[in-house]
Amino acid sequence: MLRHASTTLLRQSKNATNKSSLRALTTTLDRTKTPEDYSRVLQTFADIRACAVLRTPTSEACPLAMQACIDGGFKIVEFTLTTPDCLDHLSAFREKYDGDVMVGCGTIMNTDDAERAVDAGAEFIITPVMLPDVIRWCAERNIVSVPGCQTPTELVSAYRNGAPLQKLFPGVAGGPMWVKAVSSALPMLSINPTSGVDLDNAGDYLRMGAASVGLVAPLFDPVAIQNGDWDQIAKNAEKVMANVREVGPYVRK
Repeated sequence: MLRHASTTLLRQSKNATNKSSLRALTTTLDRTKTPEDYSRVLQTFADIRACAVLRTPTSEACPLAMQACIDGGFKIVEFTLTTPDCLDHLSAFREKYDGDVMVGCGTIMNTDDAERAVDAGAEFIITPVMLPDVIRWCAERNIVSVPGCQTPTELVSAYRNGAPLQKLFPGVAGGPMWVKAVSSALPMLSINPTSGVDLDNAGDYLRMGAASVGLVAPLFDPVAIQNGDWDQIAKNAEKVMANVREVGPYVRK
């Protein structure tokens, strides 16, 4: 009787351990993308080389502004969590343009934000600062992350933690020439300048070594958004994408 009870308890303990291990494995592997999907996202950045970064003060303006920039030619777009109802809009655009326009989420500050963004349909993750925990969380799941960095040291740290693209934010003195100097000295980096990039100099950043660029206020003119002038935003998009296309695709590292 005692031996039987001992055997039963041992079996139950093993079953509990197995179930616990299975739960841990499931938690570890949740939201994991395929290597092919990871490569697809990076190749899209390399081919298109410009991302529209939208932040609006109202929820109502968000889809109208983003639609205007897509109508103007953008194929990579980023919704930021500082926009009201950001994830609802992201999800709607991902469903509408899946396979045609690549949709990501920005202003991610922790792994909980990243989880919610991926669940909503985000194909890539952008952070405003260099957050190693978010970078590693994404790298473990084959999710492309683009962390914000201000110095060469932060750019290299982001790269070493697993970020395949590194966002230069905020803008730096010297602009395109700064990017040329840093990318020449640190050729393993793939720098994505955002702040300081405008409709006229986007191509200059790319020619000086930037892998891609992000467009914020110069594309989404706050006055145009306030006035509901969506045609102006579409024209801004057409202008910057024409400048970007002149440079051609980026050769991935």
